[in-house]
Amino acid sequence: MGKQYTRFKDISVSERILNTVFLLTIGLGYLMALVNMYYTHQGRDGKRGLSIDDIVIMYHGSNSQTRLGAAINGIMEPNLKYKSDKEVIQKWIQDGAEKDGYDEKIAPILNRDCVHCHNPAANPSLPDLTTFTGVAEVAHTGGASIPALVRVSHIHLFGIAFILFFIGKIFLLCDMNIYVKRIAVVIPFVAMLLDVGSWFVTKHVREFAYVVVLSGALMGLSMGVQILLSVYQMWFYPRD
Repeated sequence: MGKQYTRFKDISVSERILNTVFLLTIGLGYLMALVNMYYTHQGRDGKRGLSIDDIVIMYHGSNSQTRLGAAINGIMEPNLKYKSDKEVIQKWIQDGAEKDGYDEKIAPILNRDCVHCHNPAANPSLPDLTTFTGVAEVAHTGGASIPALVRVSHIHLFGIAFILFFIGKIFLLCDMNIYVKRIAVVIPFVAMLLDVGSWFVTKHVREFAYVVVLSGALMGLSMGVQILLSVYQMWFYPRD
């Protein structure tokens, strides 16, 4: 007689409640992450809304527009206390974004209006505007630097891997074809690795921005399917 594996029908109501609130909280957190991603990346091309061009500018850069210039002409413009500050920053960028001009004119503006969000402690995924080095990365043409990508990717990999692991552990209690289940728990991890890897490739090959979008969508979709199927089988699946 083969080994009998635990399924949702075998666990207590208390365990089902704990699993459900965990999965629903993670699902809500992921939706909030999508909203945050939209507001973080949209408008880099100077237009409202998130587009593939915004992703290209983020990772690959633009020959005609710096990330800082696109931001103050787009989504970040309302954060400037004085509208004249936009012209000050633009002129500094056009003049070569040098250290002297930064200390005298740019740092006071950024420290007043931007660093409460754009600092590593509050938002490691956003450009660091607390130092000249960080500002220089987004004040010249070119996308995210390799050190910045390494910093964000290791945080992303550690954090998301733990989430996917616990979602997968709960999903393994589903009653379904074992081979389908094995593939399903691997897909979000593969998608995550492809997503992060494509950041570095897009730095050099702009067309890989499409891979960033598709792999991110695949990870979110596969994670969402696991959550929904798990909740369904915990509460609505026949127990006989």
